[in-house]
Amino acid sequence: MADKTIKIAYLYEDLMNTYGDSGDVKVIRYLLAKQGYQTEVDNISLDDSFDAKNYDFLFFGGGQDFEQTVVAKDLPRHKETIENYIKAGNPMLCICGGYQLMGDYYKTNSGITIKGLGILPLHTIFKADKRMIGDTRYMTEWGEVKAFENHSGQTYFDNTNMLHPFGEMIEGYGNNPQDKVEGLRYKNFIGSYSHGPLLRNTNVANAIVKMILERRKERTANEVESV
Repeated sequence: MADKTIKIAYLYEDLMNTYGDSGDVKVIRYLLAKQGYQTEVDNISLDDSFDAKNYDFLFFGGGQDFEQTVVAKDLPRHKETIENYIKAGNPMLCICGGYQLMGDYYKTNSGITIKGLGILPLHTIFKADKRMIGDTRYMTEWGEVKAFENHSGQTYFDNTNMLHPFGEMIEGYGNNPQDKVEGLRYKNFIGSYSHGPLLRNTNVANAIVKMILERRKERTANEVESV
């Protein structure tokens, strides 16, 4: 891997890319370029081989129920590599459907249960009578975020000792109408319902770029020590 090249894996870009989610990857590439880094983006889709340890950043966007069902059937073969990547503290951003699929399951409006990877202890239930749509504002550790949400899936944490919210709601719904929080933070993993894209909020984008470069530096140092 070239010293100034950052490798990004975009999971199921052809199926999971609603409301401008691909813009998140474009923002990351732009900010890295400003710091002198080149980027390579691999679009990982159905039947593609994938090893997360070969990448500096993983991105997984949102999709409709049908596309999410298709992806959910292909995704389990990548569970071990994604789980190892996340639990090692490497940076990953998941939006909406991608966020939901990191949990145990997503129960659809028709009563079908879409099995998630079960990497993170959370679950999502579709509630047709409560569409959560509109502008959203919330406070994160990096400051305020303004974005857009559009989902009927309501996400709940099953282990609040392990998982922490990405933000505290100011306006909008976030994970669900009851908890008044948005998204999830676990180590350097971020899950969010924010479209628009999320990373037009450069405070968050710059924080993720910092994660990418710090983790890359740590891995490079470990590789040198092991030689």
